[in-house]
Amino acid sequence: MSLDGFIADADGGVSWIEGDGSDPNANESYSAFYDSIDTVIIGNTTYNQIITELSPNKWVYGDKTSYILTHHPKENLKNILFTDEDVSSLTQRFKAEQGQDIWVCGGAKVANLFVSQNLIDRFYITVVPIILGRGVRLFSDQNPKIKLKLVSSKSYNGFIEEVYDKR
Repeated sequence: MSLDGFIADADGGVSWIEGDGSDPNANESYSAFYDSIDTVIIGNTTYNQIITELSPNKWVYGDKTSYILTHHPKENLKNILFTDEDVSSLTQRFKAEQGQDIWVCGGAKVANLFVSQNLIDRFYITVVPIILGRGVRLFSDQNPKIKLKLVSSKSYNGFIEEVYDKR
């Protein structure tokens, strides 16, 4: 997210996500994080942005099971499952199954569905060195208060990665 809390600009774009150039070859921890998950949850808007703009020729989460939350489920694809299941039921089902961690990737509407029901155990936030001023805010002002504990933080190329657990 931007320093002022946005995950997309006012037009929904994410081209502003870049470091400050101070250490472009820095070893960030995305690979370790990505290896720790086996499931990705995203909304239909984010799904459409990925397949039309960001990676139209290859599904970026190809080796993970991806759940696309939508009110208009489509026919499932390989490792891409469309669902309108309630996030609370979905979370309970996942917790009952064996597997790795689950990444609630976005967008903001989907993230806030989980946050509003206090269903997220660990928050991974990467702060991008930019102030956007306006756009799509990560957290809604309708969410409940959730107390967190800082687990780790790391900086590289102007980014700050923060990891928080629920207290």
